[in-house]
Amino acid sequence: MQKKILIAGVGNELKQDDAFGIEFAKIFRPKVAHLDNIMVMEVGIGGIHLVQELHAGYDILVLVDAVAWGEEAGHIYFREMEKVSDIEEMPVFEKRVFLADMHYTNPIRALMLAKALKVLPEEVYILGCEAAEHDDFAIGMTTVVTEAIPKAIDKLLSWMSIKTS
Repeated sequence: MQKKILIAGVGNELKQDDAFGIEFAKIFRPKVAHLDNIMVMEVGIGGIHLVQELHAGYDILVLVDAVAWGEEAGHIYFREMEKVSDIEEMPVFEKRVFLADMHYTNPIRALMLAKALKVLPEEVYILGCEAAEHDDFAIGMTTVVTEAIPKAIDKLLSWMSIKTS
């Protein structure tokens, strides 16, 4: 039986290379549209709709995002998330603050909420691209990050052919 996979493109289209995950999702979606076990969505900078989608019951979640992990711009990473913090381990006041306004839920907080709701898949991965520019508000990704999208697509397709069989 094939595993049910959610590919979630994360990012902010108004902050240059931070749009990587969203642009990836737009290009990747048609490549897997014929596969019933794969859902591709654009999460943006929020995340509450990611939690809602996870209620559909996925085996694997792949977050696609721009990162700043120290390699040269355009470098593609693919790694499993080590741990998602547990809301239940927070002190009561911190938990109240966390849950006070879900309008500000970013993707990491969304993962914490999904874990608390017991809808977070056992396997969560990050497909990241080292950003060149992501601090200023500007539309349009740098050339090096735009050119990294096909490499990221190849990496994910290769991994999925192994993981989903």
